[in-house]
Amino acid sequence: MSSTLLLIQLLNGIQLGVLLFLIAAGLTLVFGVMGFINLAHGVQYMIGAYLTVWFYGMTGHFGAALLLALLAALALALFLEFAVFRHLYDRDHLDQVLATFGVILFLNQAVKVIWGPTPLVISPPEFLAGTFRLTENLNYSIWRIAIIMIGFTVAGLLWFLVTKTRIGMLVRAGATNAGMVGALGVNIRRLFMIVFGFGAMLAGFAGSIAAPIYSVEPGMGDGLLITAFVVIVIGGIGSIRGTFIAALLVGLVDTLGRSTITDILKLFLEPSAANQIGPALASMAIYILMAAVLFFRPEGLFPAQGRRA
Repeated sequence: MSSTLLLIQLLNGIQLGVLLFLIAAGLTLVFGVMGFINLAHGVQYMIGAYLTVWFYGMTGHFGAALLLALLAALALALFLEFAVFRHLYDRDHLDQVLATFGVILFLNQAVKVIWGPTPLVISPPEFLAGTFRLTENLNYSIWRIAIIMIGFTVAGLLWFLVTKTRIGMLVRAGATNAGMVGALGVNIRRLFMIVFGFGAMLAGFAGSIAAPIYSVEPGMGDGLLITAFVVIVIGGIGSIRGTFIAALLVGLVDTLGRSTITDILKLFLEPSAANQIGPALASMAIYILMAAVLFFRPEGLFPAQGRRA
């Protein structure tokens, strides 16, 4: 692999890791604080992308579309929390899985009815469109670089919010012992609602900024949800720092694995065998990584305080 291609794959891996972090951050907070398994979290990513395309068609301005999409995604998340999810908090995990899977099916069909099954496209803001020269032989998308910068900024703000503010203190305390926090006079239901809505809005935000580079289509968040679960298992449930590091690690392993494993195998195997084994092994790379982390550190790389095994 040439150095130019390697640099492109590194940047693509970081960009994927940033999107995974935005999805997984909300998921790890919901799971860590509430103990709630929300399979429908990936649907918020899809909804964010569709709403951005829809509002962009109405306003013709990407910034306005992004803001309106975030508000609408938050409103939808709070409605689902009120109408469906809060009734499942005290139920067992099987009930949560079945109910949230039903929400996935319903919303995937709903976007087909509203926007149709054909993939939709949207352009990034004009001043962030196009490419710029990284090296003499490499031009790279400005919008992808913007996504990386946005992701790092959100990660820093989220870390500050969780570790340095009162609401963050309550979130961390709720993740450790929700019953004790409730006994001290904190409205646990309201805390759960805030955490759920904020987490869903982060996933919707990921869908909004991903819309210009990926096709917007029904079910687009389902595959990323599985990868997001891998991220929070590797990073440690309830840990923002662990989620961020694990997301970048998974993004890099997945991207570099798909582009390099076959070439590496050709050093040891016949080309035909390498071409058969390489793609299968590349698709398994992040799960092999997860298995290795679980073997050596079952609690994850950076478990949240109070959750260390």
